[in-house]
Amino acid sequence: MTYRGRFAPSPTGDLHFGSLVTATASYLDARANNGQWLVRIEDVDKTRTVPGASDQILRTLEAFGFAWDGLVWVQSRRDEAYLAALERLAGQGLLYACHCSRSQIAERAVHTASDGSLVYPGTCRPESAAPLRLDELAPAAWRLRVRDEQQVCFDDLLQGTREELLGRDCGDFVLRRADGLFAYQLAVVVDDAEQGVNAVVRGSDLLGSTARQIYLQQCLGYPQPSYAHLPLATDAYGRKWSKQRLAPALQPGEASNLLWHALRFLGQPAPDELATAPLPDIWSWALAHWVLERVPHCISLRTPDVLA
Repeated sequence: MTYRGRFAPSPTGDLHFGSLVTATASYLDARANNGQWLVRIEDVDKTRTVPGASDQILRTLEAFGFAWDGLVWVQSRRDEAYLAALERLAGQGLLYACHCSRSQIAERAVHTASDGSLVYPGTCRPESAAPLRLDELAPAAWRLRVRDEQQVCFDDLLQGTREELLGRDCGDFVLRRADGLFAYQLAVVVDDAEQGVNAVVRGSDLLGSTARQIYLQQCLGYPQPSYAHLPLATDAYGRKWSKQRLAPALQPGEASNLLWHALRFLGQPAPDELATAPLPDIWSWALAHWVLERVPHCISLRTPDVLA
């Protein structure tokens, strides 16, 4: 089976060093396995999209020497595919309408999920799971029913064996929001399956979402990709290096030095002299020497001070 990986940024701003780390690792792992590397724009949450960010992301990737396979998929154009997946789940009796507000959930929730969100207390959950048509669901958030004893276990190539009891650790989760937008969890599962993605290399900020995505894959009859969750680039206070924290945008004029830093961050022993070498020379070395197992097996690492 051909290795198919992907890089899936959200167009909420410019790419930064943390983005470069993820793109570099996913790209090198795909190429090292003689595989394909796809790019997907994850703008399913249209309220957070910054105009022009998608084009800027693609230009930055090209300037840093990345070359992707096939067309770039854009989630905001794929509502029909997500709706079809929801229809399948509704037909299995796995969906129900939820009318709870955030404040109501906060008042009644007693657990916190692994990603920091509140575990839904099941207030609107029907006692019986009956097949539905989507037009039978009132305007509301649509949740996926999770059995209390539903257990998900997977082996992450970097973070080791992970196990989650979904009913306790996650609860029924939203697949379509009350405002009509599809949830990230649904979109990423449908897209990975339809694109044939079988290897996911991404940041550890998404580790807490993986069990939910695997359960959703099982509900829809999709194959499960392999997962490798990279350490997050953080600031001096241990906070994720992100657009929201005004992480500096990647500058094409510094591509060689930034790529060298990304390789070193990822545990790859890139020689010091490559820090100022032409970009093609750095890629040539990286493609010849990439080893996923060298990536630090931790959740986060501090960004080099020189880049702060």
